[in-house]
Amino acid sequence: MPLIKSISGIRGTIGGAPNEGLNPINIALYSAAYAQWVKERNKGKKCKVVVGRDARISGEMVSNIVIGTLTGSGVDVVNLGLATTPTVEIAVTEEKAQGGIIITASHNPRHWNALKLLNERGEFLPDTDGKLVLEFAEKKTFSFPEVDGLGHAVNNDSYLDKHIEKILELELVDKESIANANLTVAIDCVNSVGGLAIPKLLKALGVKNIIELYTDPTGEFPHNPEPLPEHLTELSEAVKAHSAHVGFVVDPDVDRLAIVNEDGTMFGEEYTLVAVADYVLSKTPGNTVSNLSSTAALRDITLKHGGNYSAAAVGEVNVVAKMRETNAIIGGEGNGGVIYPTLHAGRDALVGIALFLTLLVKSGKKCSTLKSEYPEYHISKNKIELKKGMNPDEVLKKLENHFVNEKTNTTDGLKIDFEGEWLHLRKSNTEPIIRIYAESSTPEKADALAKKAMGLISKI
Repeated sequence: MPLIKSISGIRGTIGGAPNEGLNPINIALYSAAYAQWVKERNKGKKCKVVVGRDARISGEMVSNIVIGTLTGSGVDVVNLGLATTPTVEIAVTEEKAQGGIIITASHNPRHWNALKLLNERGEFLPDTDGKLVLEFAEKKTFSFPEVDGLGHAVNNDSYLDKHIEKILELELVDKESIANANLTVAIDCVNSVGGLAIPKLLKALGVKNIIELYTDPTGEFPHNPEPLPEHLTELSEAVKAHSAHVGFVVDPDVDRLAIVNEDGTMFGEEYTLVAVADYVLSKTPGNTVSNLSSTAALRDITLKHGGNYSAAAVGEVNVVAKMRETNAIIGGEGNGGVIYPTLHAGRDALVGIALFLTLLVKSGKKCSTLKSEYPEYHISKNKIELKKGMNPDEVLKKLENHFVNEKTNTTDGLKIDFEGEWLHLRKSNTEPIIRIYAESSTPEKADALAKKAMGLISKI
């Protein structure tokens, strides 16, 4: 399968011919291109890059090639080994490194892997820098030093503890209240690095009763690793069977968090950020940001607390940029990604858990009751394949003209805001499809809105 090359990294299935797939040749090529980008950005300086990986089967192989290529390019490496994505991001700044590479394909199945590229702030590369890396790889405009200029690699497995320590030091995390609540918490870590991180975090917060599902970091995912309701039936049953107060599930690299209520129902991935933001804003009023495809509930909660809400293009790098622009104190994405810049500017399920548990125990309410008090919205996610030869940009332009009398936003595809509902259409960069997201007050209304858009595209 061809590689998927984007500004934030390189993703693909393991194996394949030299010009396709995430195989040793391509891993070395893009690692060398990234090393060249780091060196060009820091001329005259001995550069250092942090590397960490999730637990998927191919991780060790990919990591060995990445580290060897970086050191062969004259770059020093701090190897965290098995590490969550947010842990690597924190380590970059703590090490005063010039960048980082996270080896993870996030929620993709076991035969996928990826190189996620970070800058010196521990954040994903912005568009211009990501394109430079891709250009270096295409033109092979990099050189390697002689033997005395090789880099050195050191192993450092201390950063998960440092990460957790930083979370415990946050003013809005109340470890004492969480410990005194005598909570029972069920977790599903899909046999990846969450199995190392989540139990350690919960124990540090004083949670003694932990029901563990799939916490052995073997990389053998027991179910589809994307934390969607249809994949969480075992966690739901465990929550009910053990009378747990809450259930948490993370994706393989622990930057997305989904929550299960005490009765086994879903809190809703879209509402992870809403709940955490509600708590943060209640203590420190300010502005919020999410992407254009995220629930309007965050906007409603923000206005309730007297702040301003802004929408960013889809993608963590875009959300972080908009957060800086608007001085937002909390933000993220509706896929369960919480960004709390007081800790660091990246999606972080660990800080999401700590803040949510503080909200839960301080509210004195059941998890399901807490959810019921938020504005009720439902999102319908669809896609439509375009006929051969159709230009998706032209399709979106025609749709924009159709909705000329409505409030539209063309920052990322086409977003149309109606009274109490919205529609967001985005072209895929890798397939001849348009993705369609619709949100309304009921699932039926959201589906109807999405079908309306699909009908219009079919006519075009």
